[in-house]
Amino acid sequence: MEEFRVDASKRMEFGLYTLGDHVEHPVTGHKKSERQRMKEMVDLGKLAEDAGLDVFGVGESHQKLFVATSTPVILGAIANVTKKIKLISAATVLSTSDPVRVYEDFSTVDLLSEGRAEIVAGRGSRYGAYDLFGYDLKDYDELFDEKFDLLMQLNKEQHVTWSGQFRASLKNAELFPKPMNGHIPIWRAVGEHYSSAIKAGRMGAPIHLAALYGASSVFGRRVDAYRRAATEYGYDTEKLPVAVATMVYIDKDSQTAMRDFFPHINNTFTKVRGTPFPKDQYAEGASIKNAIMVGSPQQIIEKILYQHELFGHNRFIAQIDSSGIPFSKVEAMIEMFATIVAPEVRKAIIK
Repeated sequence: MEEFRVDASKRMEFGLYTLGDHVEHPVTGHKKSERQRMKEMVDLGKLAEDAGLDVFGVGESHQKLFVATSTPVILGAIANVTKKIKLISAATVLSTSDPVRVYEDFSTVDLLSEGRAEIVAGRGSRYGAYDLFGYDLKDYDELFDEKFDLLMQLNKEQHVTWSGQFRASLKNAELFPKPMNGHIPIWRAVGEHYSSAIKAGRMGAPIHLAALYGASSVFGRRVDAYRRAATEYGYDTEKLPVAVATMVYIDKDSQTAMRDFFPHINNTFTKVRGTPFPKDQYAEGASIKNAIMVGSPQQIIEKILYQHELFGHNRFIAQIDSSGIPFSKVEAMIEMFATIVAPEVRKAIIK
């Protein structure tokens, strides 16, 4: 998989991603229109490139309180206003999609962006798509495993013959259009399940790790399991990058950041998951060893460097527009993330 060859001396990639959540401000109660929220997502991609970041991602969710249901369409709009930044899904809910259609869509984005598209394929941590598209949650693992295998085969072969349980068979099928470089980088999204990390390692697929909160060492064990499995199956882990994705909230000092972000994350958890964010777990975010990326620029730098010791990751992407945060604050955080956090982390890693 030459498209994922990693040069150990290459700087870490930094980027942003959005899930397109659509909730009100927890204090003022103001809620943006769907049109405004979507426009801000495109603007965010342009701001990320203008700030010199490397990657921008758009998630996918098919339920109330989210507007990002059509990731390739949104990425196509962002491709039209950017020139260099890589455009990824974060993540595509592959279990409820047709891998053939996914590959066609992202090949289209790849051509529109002149070779900048990447697919991050996941099972979906929210289950709205399963009900909406008529899939049974009891097939949660089997659906993804089969469809991810097919997606990887489509990326490797010009003509595909394939059969499985959840989709009609393919016989010498050829897909159009072709991606610009003949293939698209494909990552496997890894969340709370070790089995997903192990399966990715056995396939030699790069992982996109969601490390939202809790002890960073827990996520480190998943990366270790991934690399052990990859080595066992004959893959060179030096050529298999690891990406880490998480929520980030930056302010001038850690106390202000911890105070101001809690109403936002608590409101989102309450509305989307039905339960408030546990205050004791949030308080643990003050520790450098906790994955919650909330604090001053210096604290965020220290947290990323601590995780780099555990993960040895090659890409870090931040969700900074969640939970009804005003766009003016998002813009201020981009500035700190791009001009303070990213350069200092890169400098420390090179040393």
